[in-house]
Amino acid sequence: MWEWVRRAVLHSLATALLRLWKWLRVFWYKNGLLTLSMLSVVTGCLLGFLLRALELTDLEKQYFSFPGELLMRMLKMLILPLITSSLMSGLATMDSKACGKMGVITITYYLWTTFMAVTVGIILVVSIHPGAAAQKDNYSVGKVVLSSADALLDLIRNMFPSNLVEASFQQYRTVLVPVVKSPGFPKIPGKPLNFIYFAPDDKNPEIHRPVFLELTPSPEMTYRTLAGTSNEMNVLGIVIFSATIGLLLGKMGERGAPLVNVCQCLNEAVMKIVSMAVWYFPFGIVFLIAGKILEMEDPSVIGQKLGLYVITVVSGLAVHGIILLPLLFVLITKKNPFAFIQGILQALLIALATSSSSATLPITLKCLLENNGIDRRVARFVLPVGATINMDGTALYEAVAAIFIAQVNEYELDLGQIITISITASAASIGAAGIPQSGLVTMVIVLTSVGLPTEDITLIIAVDWALDRLRTMTNVLGDALAAGIIAHVCHKDFAPKPPPQNPVSNTDKFLSAETSHLHPKDKGIEITEETLLDQTGVHYNICQV
Repeated sequence: MWEWVRRAVLHSLATALLRLWKWLRVFWYKNGLLTLSMLSVVTGCLLGFLLRALELTDLEKQYFSFPGELLMRMLKMLILPLITSSLMSGLATMDSKACGKMGVITITYYLWTTFMAVTVGIILVVSIHPGAAAQKDNYSVGKVVLSSADALLDLIRNMFPSNLVEASFQQYRTVLVPVVKSPGFPKIPGKPLNFIYFAPDDKNPEIHRPVFLELTPSPEMTYRTLAGTSNEMNVLGIVIFSATIGLLLGKMGERGAPLVNVCQCLNEAVMKIVSMAVWYFPFGIVFLIAGKILEMEDPSVIGQKLGLYVITVVSGLAVHGIILLPLLFVLITKKNPFAFIQGILQALLIALATSSSSATLPITLKCLLENNGIDRRVARFVLPVGATINMDGTALYEAVAAIFIAQVNEYELDLGQIITISITASAASIGAAGIPQSGLVTMVIVLTSVGLPTEDITLIIAVDWALDRLRTMTNVLGDALAAGIIAHVCHKDFAPKPPPQNPVSNTDKFLSAETSHLHPKDKGIEITEETLLDQTGVHYNICQV
């Protein structure tokens, strides 16, 4: 009897262990990478705060952050081929009428959600009034900022880059050159005049502080605008050019088919690279987050000065990202938004680590295609456009920051000025590049629109690196939910048409023979081929990578 009991216990134990092992295998297959990424975020935070006690030198911090730097370089490497191939192939394989409809809906949705985000931010900052607890430092940065007109003109110039090769690594930016007027100084032969030197700041070499050397009386200084560049990819110009080429390729028919095939193959190859590179991401995230925490100033001092401001921004991002956007998703699609969000958690964690919506674009596209089953053509159009113009978190942040600076300076804003801030924050966020801390650049437009001092941007720089990550998560979440909504609204336009009743032609036989060997995961490619063949009569050779 005891032998029977022992066998029964061992059998039940073995069965339970086998079920547990199967469950762990299924869980790891579905959520293993996501689990590692979440653990890496926590590990990076803990490691960063623990290493702060060692007081590492700047060189040691640079060496420590090297794995995180590799992660950023990997992601940025994929931005250019992914944007160009996605937009060209996605728009070329769509019907012009469906493409126009999707474009109008996408732009309208992005503008509406941006306005919602700005409204939430203004309501919270006026209610909480964080500027009352902040203290203004007695120094100001010596860097002169652009006017709002120059910033707006730079945005328009970048929409039409003069050199596409240069646009892949540089963008146009107006620079200010100081000019000293000294009409009151006598010109004495043989005696040189004194000069004004601009010395680079110790902490930030990009900031030049003026050093006046024995000039009495003080000279009058003016600034002249000159054409310049910044070492950042001109994503906006590349998106507009790629979208234009994609639309024209679709209208060219058979003549444009070879280039469309190249773009299809390039897009599939980039996604294969992403699938391999994602396993390095958890390791890189640890050092990327820990390195940023090591560079952070004293948290206690920052908390005393900007604690309420941080709470206001985080609350606004939470309300917009967790309540309003999912609610909009439910009302339009009648689906569970949190199940959809679960499929893009990997992309949200990458956004948290990199603070760049453009660098997160490959991961977002991968999550939407594999986890949420979004149509390839919709994702290839909505995501690159969203990564360029849909900046809900940035718009909310800029509105809150502008009113916060007004409160610190005890500057009362009337209703007209608040409306001006809401409009300019929405417009300026569209021009914010998908790069880390790009919101500080477009903040100038918002501040100058209501006459606030632009040098007070330095008040919020101490916490901008952390808030930048949270608003990037909101931007990526908005892009992904927009793709789900657009796919639902336009699903009839992209549904495969029924096969014609005419006899099977040679082209149809070739197509059926080719698609019979497709992998089940390539369902989106099958639909693309059938739709193209039905609508245009042109057969596109889709590359299998």
